[in-house]
Amino acid sequence: RVTKEVDSTSKEAKSFLKQQEKWQAAAPAAFPTVSGVKRPSGMSSLLGKIGSKKQKMSTLEKSKLDWENFKEEEGIVEELAIHNRGKDGYIERKAFLERVDHRQFEIERDIRLSRMKP
Repeated sequence: RVTKEVDSTSKEAKSFLKQQEKWQAAAPAAFPTVSGVKRPSGMSSLLGKIGSKKQKMSTLEKSKLDWENFKEEEGIVEELAIHNRGKDGYIERKAFLERVDHRQFEIERDIRLSRMKP
């Protein structure tokens, strides 16, 4: 069993709650209590509950969960946050490269447009 904490306003939390509501709404319909209709009991109902399909976790979700647990166990959360804020951080480098690429595109576009006007 994996426990994952998310913000209650996040997209993932909302989808989980919707899924839980659907599951709870479907559960009473699966076993109607109208007279004359049998409800599963005994070993078959227990096996049905045990053998019910569980939501699978993707490799990316599992890796993210493992990484979050590792950061908490090692106590390196703050150190990583400080390191990623600097110029050597991955996010900063990607943003820089994106800005350079955009500037280069604008320069090339201006050159193409200036050649077309005469």
